[in-house]
Amino acid sequence: MNRLDGKVALISGTARGQGRAAALRFAAEGALVVGGDLLHEEALETQRLVAREGGTMLTPGPVDVTDEASVRSWTEEAVDAFGGVDIVYANAGAVRFGPIGSQSYADFAFTMRAELDSVWLTVRAAWPHLVRSRGCVLTVGSTAGLTGSLTNTRTAHSASKGAVIALTRQLAAEGAPHGVRANCVSPGMIDTDGSRADLLADDHPMRGIARHVPLGRVGTPDDVVNAAVFLTSDEAAYITGANLVVDGGWSAVLPGATV
Repeated sequence: MNRLDGKVALISGTARGQGRAAALRFAAEGALVVGGDLLHEEALETQRLVAREGGTMLTPGPVDVTDEASVRSWTEEAVDAFGGVDIVYANAGAVRFGPIGSQSYADFAFTMRAELDSVWLTVRAAWPHLVRSRGCVLTVGSTAGLTGSLTNTRTAHSASKGAVIALTRQLAAEGAPHGVRANCVSPGMIDTDGSRADLLADDHPMRGIARHVPLGRVGTPDDVVNAAVFLTSDEAAYITGANLVVDGGWSAVLPGATV
């Protein structure tokens, strides 16, 4: 079932994790994928995996989603190659955790730039093309943008992801007159190389989080991408300004008593 047949999808952060899973799935659904990542060799490996599965993917070069010129050039490459942009999936991001009392302003600013500025820059670069195609935007929020945490010191991450959710709603408002939809998918704990090295590491207090997730497990990149495909497909033609939480029910319930 080609739910994205012929759609040109600009997906950032395709080197690994959720971005790689998105590139593979969107291509399998018929999209013409234009990927990008600072980790260019790993992004090219994603392109090779897509080609092996019979999909179409272009990876023009290293993309720094916090740099205006880099994002503009990447978008222009997509337009030159495929004639336009139908979907922007602003997936890329990076975070530095730390408590408010000791985190440096440099680390806070890094996180905001990597997780919020990157989304704004990507969407702005593609906006004229989305207006022409009556396309759609998908941003990536987080449960960190919805609730605080007793086990993870994340003021910068919470601030950036809360802002992404708010930005998405404003994009929905500004896009509606042009037929442009904007939605957000907010994952909870997802099992990726990055999370296994940090939040799910043996020495981190969140390592046992699966015990507190109502559905009893940590999520996978494919769990997130399933939601992404739906929100960017014509099946979601009447959905805009939404924030779809993909967390196994984690943010919907109070924590249980300690046993």
